[in-house]
Amino acid sequence: MHSTPDTRKSDPQPLLGRLRAALSVFREVPGTFRLVWRADAKGALTLLAATIVGAVLPAALAWVGKLIIDGVLLAARVRTAAALHDVLGLVALEAGLMVASTAVGRLLGLQRELMRANLGNAVNLAILEKALRLELRHFEDADVYDKMQNARREATDRPLGLVTQAFSVLSGCITLIAYAALLVKLSPWSVLIILAASIPAFIAEARLSRESFRLNSWRAPEGRRLNYLEWILTRDSHVKEVKLFDLGPLMLARYRGLFEKFYREDRRLALRRMGWGLGLGLVSLGAFYGCYAAVAARAARGELTLGDMTLYLTVFRQGQAAFQSILSSVGSMYENALFMSNLFGYLGIPTGGESPRQLPPRRAPDGRDNSIELRNVSFRYPGKTEWALRGVDLTLRAGETLGLVGENGAGKSTIIKLLLRLYDPTEGEILLGGVDLRDMDPAELRGRFGAVMQDFVRYQFSAAENVGLGDPPRLEDRPRIVEASRRGGAHPVIEALPKQYDTVLGGWFEAGQELSAGQWQKLGVSRAFMREAAQVLILDEPTASIDAEAEHELFERFRALAADRIAIVISHRFSTVRMADRIAVLHGGRVEELGTHKELLERDGRYAHLFRLQARGYLD
Repeated sequence: MHSTPDTRKSDPQPLLGRLRAALSVFREVPGTFRLVWRADAKGALTLLAATIVGAVLPAALAWVGKLIIDGVLLAARVRTAAALHDVLGLVALEAGLMVASTAVGRLLGLQRELMRANLGNAVNLAILEKALRLELRHFEDADVYDKMQNARREATDRPLGLVTQAFSVLSGCITLIAYAALLVKLSPWSVLIILAASIPAFIAEARLSRESFRLNSWRAPEGRRLNYLEWILTRDSHVKEVKLFDLGPLMLARYRGLFEKFYREDRRLALRRMGWGLGLGLVSLGAFYGCYAAVAARAARGELTLGDMTLYLTVFRQGQAAFQSILSSVGSMYENALFMSNLFGYLGIPTGGESPRQLPPRRAPDGRDNSIELRNVSFRYPGKTEWALRGVDLTLRAGETLGLVGENGAGKSTIIKLLLRLYDPTEGEILLGGVDLRDMDPAELRGRFGAVMQDFVRYQFSAAENVGLGDPPRLEDRPRIVEASRRGGAHPVIEALPKQYDTVLGGWFEAGQELSAGQWQKLGVSRAFMREAAQVLILDEPTASIDAEAEHELFERFRALAADRIAIVISHRFSTVRMADRIAVLHGGRVEELGTHKELLERDGRYAHLFRLQARGYLD
């Protein structure tokens, strides 16, 4: 009969692995200090100096307190003026030390608040600057959103917390060294007792800190869901459907369910912290009173003076508290470092072109006579197996308007993303003026485009800014903004507003003026017309919220503006698309048909079928 190995025996490897993982977290400390130094170098030095001074003062106060007690006993015995003068001098010295301690404490509090503001701003700026460098693929990736959520959560407090706790460890070590120097003459073994009684509390705190970090990290997707439910219930863009379909109780129930789940998890962790803290606190208390009894007995036997006993008890109690503070600070540093690993992980997300090809970047020829060529272009979204585009060949010539039609998911918007180099082709190439887009600087490339997207942004800014943001360098050029508004059809809308171009739009801020969907869309179109030098104009479902007459006027203005440029129109309205010079019909990521409106009707293929289907809807 073979014996079965006892799998319950401890395996040293997992323990060593956990220890290495724990120590690796502290690699985030140097990076955090670099952040602090860049944010507020003078403040960091001031905090360090005040921490060192504040660390020495407790030991000095304890020693002066011992001298006062011994001096009082001596003065009571000898009853001389000199002895009384010495006691009063020591009291004055202690008062001065207390004033210094109070001042240092206030200075530390002030410096922490100032550094909190500076450091919080620096970290948030770093997060936002990183967001500007992220590409569209990152924003369409849920994992990246989770990293951003974890980085932004407590981004203001965690870096300062890590630095403060590091300084607290330094302060505790200095204080402990000073206490040990005082204590070792009276009772060397007491120092070892202080250490031994505090280590279990540190181990428990470090373990619970890691559990707290894991708990908050796992919550990132559910945290975004909680925020989304709150968004649904509090934003004007959702209120109509919430009221119409009585969605409030359902959304609120889901919100309450997630909140209660979070609360149960937090409560369970808090109870564990309380249990461990109470149990280990009793161990520490027992060690203190055991030493207290031993010292009291020595004082009763005359082996120690009353001042020595008072110093011993003060130093032992405060030394134990200092050591526990060090271990607690190390545990807090561990937890803060875990959160900082989220921040640095987010800031370290690789960015840059999907397939950088050469440096320095090339420029396409200036002017509006460039053509765009898509040569055997295929594309798959990251993490997907199916093709969004497959083998697309298209040539877009200057002065030509190309219409793109097809069902949802056919690849229309994907082509626009590739043209704007929000993604690079998986296969094939796209050329502008004979230059591959991957060889161009993305910012320079996008400066050649003017576009109105289907989901254009409604900025809660002034009407002038809503138009002028189409060309930020000319944001203060009011005549240009007015001209773009005339071309895009927004001028009459803006003229009717209370402060005309200076009217704040939207309902988020005081005195904001809300517009209809069609009015907002005219501002979005006018925004695209700000770029006079644009070589390519894109209208992605530009007429979805305006009437037929306004649609016709808009397209006529658009054709006039695009007379010598490349123009691309995506629309489900065939009344719009039919005015394009050529129409590309996309199906399943491929160009199934290409030609003029008349040619496609004569071909009697997919375009003709969809056109007649829509026309029948109007006739019926």
